[in-house]
Amino acid sequence: MLKKITLALLAMTAAGPALAFEPTRPVEFVVTSGPGGGTDNFARTVQSIIAKHKLMDAPVVVTNKGGGSGAEGFVYAAGYKGDPYKLTFGTNNEYLLPSVAAVPYKPEDLTPVATLALDEFLIWVNGQSEFNDVKSFVEAAKAKPGALQFGGSQSKDTDQILVSTIADVTGAQFRYIPFKSGGEAAVQLAGGHIDGNVNNPNENRGQWQAGMVKPLCVFRPDRFPQSDPVHDGKGWHDIPTCAEAGLAIDNYRMPRTVWLPAGVDEDAVAFYRDVLKKVSETPEWADYAAKTSQTSQFMAGDDFVAYQANDRENVLKVLKREGWLVE
Repeated sequence: MLKKITLALLAMTAAGPALAFEPTRPVEFVVTSGPGGGTDNFARTVQSIIAKHKLMDAPVVVTNKGGGSGAEGFVYAAGYKGDPYKLTFGTNNEYLLPSVAAVPYKPEDLTPVATLALDEFLIWVNGQSEFNDVKSFVEAAKAKPGALQFGGSQSKDTDQILVSTIADVTGAQFRYIPFKSGGEAAVQLAGGHIDGNVNNPNENRGQWQAGMVKPLCVFRPDRFPQSDPVHDGKGWHDIPTCAEAGLAIDNYRMPRTVWLPAGVDEDAVAFYRDVLKKVSETPEWADYAAKTSQTSQFMAGDDFVAYQANDRENVLKVLKREGWLVE
């Protein structure tokens, strides 16, 4: 009998170590925006790719918790410490919100899993605007301080932080008007109610196609890749970078990020990191990135942590200068 038990134990050892984490019940995708927003589209795209390519056996349930500029979703997820079934989708708002608002969570209450893409920012003006380049736009703002109005999504968030950076670099003064979303800022610009916005490509694509708005420059280190024309024979590649157009800001982007609650085992982090890496390598993800004019860039582990630290450091400089930092 002892010999049989010994042989059985040896057989189990030879079969390899215990299985790593794999979800056995539904996984909740917590979306830190309302339905139809950029983060919602991001999460649902990931969900559909996982289902199509059978990258995970467990089903996925998407829950929208976008209140408080996304704080609602992060607070909700942070309350499930150690739970590997709460995967939260956001941007850099995860680690920036606690710096500008009194929210009941800390960045450390969530575990970084991966970044899958970088959202670009542009300066846009009305399609009938007298401004055809960023230099003339800035010069006009300098000539009449506070006269030109920039619209953007939310206050003390990525849009207003960028407008503040533009003002600091150029010495111009702008009036910033916060709206509920980039979509609302796009409508206001198309209607001529504001002078400019810094929307992401996808937020202003439809208005550009209709000739209602036009881009002046993009805040990325190089031009967009070649693409089909969007309006009047011009496509994304025809837009100059802001640096080459004379505005000395080389790069300003917003990461599309995924998080787990703090205290989750490394096996679970590794599982989801592997799934998301596979998502980022599918043709469907490439199509999504192209259609939204985002830059597909997968980051995890030390790369993600380093990006987060650098991004947070740069933004904190703006928050301190503007007096927006929550002490």
